[in-house]
Amino acid sequence: MKKSLVIMLLVLAGAAMVQQSVAQAAAQTGQPTQKKEIKDPAEYNAYVNAIQQQNPAQKAAALEAFLQTYSNSVMKEDALELLMAAYQQAGDAQKTLDAAGRVLQTNPNNVRALALLAYSYRAMASQGGPQMQDNLAKARQYGQQGLQALQNMKKPDGMSDADFTKFHNETGAIFDGSVGFAALQAKDFATAQKDFHEAVTDESQPNIADIYPLATADLEAKPMNPEGFWFIVKAANLAQGPGQQQILDYGKKKYIRYHGSDQGWNDIVSQAKASSSVMPPAGFSVAAAPPPPSPAEQAADLVKSKTPVQMSFAEWELVLSSGNQQAADTVWNAIKGKAVKLAANVISATATTVQLAGSDDDIEAKKADITLTMTKPISSRLMPQVGALMAFQGTVSSYTPNPFILTMTDGILLDKNGNPVSVAAPVHHTVHKSQ
Repeated sequence: MKKSLVIMLLVLAGAAMVQQSVAQAAAQTGQPTQKKEIKDPAEYNAYVNAIQQQNPAQKAAALEAFLQTYSNSVMKEDALELLMAAYQQAGDAQKTLDAAGRVLQTNPNNVRALALLAYSYRAMASQGGPQMQDNLAKARQYGQQGLQALQNMKKPDGMSDADFTKFHNETGAIFDGSVGFAALQAKDFATAQKDFHEAVTDESQPNIADIYPLATADLEAKPMNPEGFWFIVKAANLAQGPGQQQILDYGKKKYIRYHGSDQGWNDIVSQAKASSSVMPPAGFSVAAAPPPPSPAEQAADLVKSKTPVQMSFAEWELVLSSGNQQAADTVWNAIKGKAVKLAANVISATATTVQLAGSDDDIEAKKADITLTMTKPISSRLMPQVGALMAFQGTVSSYTPNPFILTMTDGILLDKNGNPVSVAAPVHHTVHKSQ
């Protein structure tokens, strides 16, 4: 996930700056903090010494020593937050996660720890691997827990209203983005749309890590949300290298499918590129293409424009499974009992029966739409391989409309020239030696 670490440093180090400034002020005046008072001078000095360390590794070591010595300190949660930030700044990912877990043991509603965990597990899930599902579950869990905690969070002492608003929005975007990412992987498009939309709304700067999946959730949903066309262009604008054109190509393909043509697509691209807002303008819409004719209507049109002999196998299938009985009777009466030559992909085969897929949709789905019974058993040397294209002749016998299966008998294998191939096993003659 290509999201700037500036956000996480704001989340983690923001608290550190507030706590450190308060502690430093207390040290200068000789007074402890108002809300959390360390009464033991040795404990107080150890805490102040730890948080004033500038080197992240040294700061982490000092905080660990403080926490070990004063395990029940009133500043335990604060120290753990600072420890989280120190490990994160030092680049130790595992210890950062461990520190976040220790924070939650102290306070299950700690927003900073929840934000770090939600962000981290989303990032790990986006890399795939055997732990992807577990990482997705944790990203969703910490995201949902964080959104709940954020609702009840009060502004920390020493943090300005502006900083708190920014902190609230950025952590909210992290939580929503994590929940939305997990939902998108599960094809829960409604949840992904809602959470990614909130994430994009809260972010202070456009972020492709949330804008692109928001566009995807919009465009893959059924029904499609046309706002996704705006967001996909915005995502392309933020992409680098060949990824930019790939994103635009994806958006255009979806646009043509939704709108019925590419008319108006270039206008959306130009408008989105020129706009400084990530969000689409008020009233943004794309007209959907008229619904395609129903199978029954398509069948009626087919029998008007072609004779059954002129139709392909896929067109036979469309008419016979359309529900238009008049059109189906027209085709069936013309082909029933006829010996026809076809080519189809093998789904499965035995010596006497072959299951085949003749239409493009069924070939792609690896689903049989023809059952062919052979006139003679197929020898092992001629047994067709699964997935191979097989030419054959068969007599049309019967059909079932849904799911569609055309039953054919008297099957004969054909060569590339359309001539019958002998399927019988070769006869082995025994040679008798003369005495």
